[in-house]
Amino acid sequence: MAKPNIINDEGESGGRFHVTVDGHEAEMTYSKAGAGIIIIDHTGVPEALGGQGIGQKLVEAGIAFARERGLKIMPLCPFAKAQFDKHPEWKDVLR
Repeated sequence: MAKPNIINDEGESGGRFHVTVDGHEAEMTYSKAGAGIIIIDHTGVPEALGGQGIGQKLVEAGIAFARERGLKIMPLCPFAKAQFDKHPEWKDVLR
């Protein structure tokens, strides 16, 4: 699979990373919790895209976003939390 084109739609209080693959949209939403913290609160990947690593790519996009801006991440979404548990190299952005 080619690298997905992940888009970040950011607003005042949060945003979402999303990507469309083969007509199916996957997303990861986040909320801003004061200065310097974002909370990943939901990751949704349609069954048709399951097993392709799309969810992990969305979390990685959030990590790159946090690193670029000097933010910390609180992964309240169970999927995102599980990804952080599997990737100790991401602990620099973990809150």
